[in-house]
Amino acid sequence: MKRLLIGICFLMTAQLANAQYYKTDTSAPRGFDRSRLILGGSLGMVFGDYTNVDISPLVGYRFNDYIAAGINVNAQYGQYKTYDGYGNTAQRDKYTIFGGGIWGRVYPIPMVFVHIQPEYNYITQKSTIYYTDPKRNFSTSYSVPSLLVGAGYTQSVGGRVGIGISIMYDVIQDNRSPYRNNLVYRVGAGLGF
Repeated sequence: MKRLLIGICFLMTAQLANAQYYKTDTSAPRGFDRSRLILGGSLGMVFGDYTNVDISPLVGYRFNDYIAAGINVNAQYGQYKTYDGYGNTAQRDKYTIFGGGIWGRVYPIPMVFVHIQPEYNYITQKSTIYYTDPKRNFSTSYSVPSLLVGAGYTQSVGGRVGIGISIMYDVIQDNRSPYRNNLVYRVGAGLGF
């Protein structure tokens, strides 16, 4: 009996040492863990001479403390106007963007991540030119690939809710890309289950 108690104490001490140095959690569930699901995205709205409504949800899974991945959807509507020298509307352009892709993140430290997001967008544009008589309409539709690469910061704001900010750049730089030659700034929220 004495040997059994000494053996149990030795195993408990060894397990505590293991947990202290390697941070293993033997009580963690194996397989699919619902608490690692990620639901988030961004919502943006601008109104005026330039109007843009952007709804971009994402869903993913945090595989461990260092890697997360998932899918995203892009849906945008926009319009902008240009004026002549007298303040009259010279041209009005409307566009819709619908697409999506996959995304992946690596967290080298808990709150900082490196982000990669290949995506494919379908874009429809319509232009109306008012300074001709009669006014003229032009329409075009096309598909374009993008590869957003960047980094960001995420912070928990309580419970399973977090906010994040990221800066990305489209490294493909197709001349029809909705991101063109600009940095892409995103601020969003995430919800874990």
